[in-house]
Amino acid sequence: MSAWKDFIRGLWEDIPPFRLVLGLCPTLAVTTAADNGIGMGLATTFVLTCSNALISAIRSLIPKKVRIASYIVIIASFVVIVELFMQAYFYRLYIVLGIFIPLIVVNCIILGRAEAFASKKPIINSIMDGLGHGLGFTLSLTVLGSIRELLGSGTIFGYHVMGADFMPFSFLIKPPGAFVCLGLLLGAMNIISRGKVT
Repeated sequence: MSAWKDFIRGLWEDIPPFRLVLGLCPTLAVTTAADNGIGMGLATTFVLTCSNALISAIRSLIPKKVRIASYIVIIASFVVIVELFMQAYFYRLYIVLGIFIPLIVVNCIILGRAEAFASKKPIINSIMDGLGHGLGFTLSLTVLGSIRELLGSGTIFGYHVMGADFMPFSFLIKPPGAFVCLGLLLGAMNIISRGKVT
């Protein structure tokens, strides 16, 4: 039951960009389209889950003085796997996401979960925590990317869904539009959460 709670917590209570306000660089940069959000989110989920599992498994072997450096080496190894996989099988997405794939190494969500959770908890809990926070991050990026793509270009996942008379609000697919959209979603989540509490 505890592992399930660790999974669920990452989907709403601690959802990375909105609750923990972590991982904002890729959140704002790659969400010009929904498929970019899914690609970046799934890549991060893989790295987060695998690094959490490995760090939890060998946590007693890592000396405290070099724990952060050790975590970064572990995370970097999984990032290389993701980068090579995307380069081989999802080359167009790999080109679109560009530098943000290698930068997963320094994503504060992953290092934060390694330090705050995986280094102290059992493997199953760490895997569930990684999956929950990773899928929560994927969901956040996909929703943000969908809104920006829909209103900014009239498409969803590259398919035109708006009529011929639709005038795209191109501001949303530019960097300032990412901030505005993220702020509105953050506000909406706070209103929903406040409504649940009362």
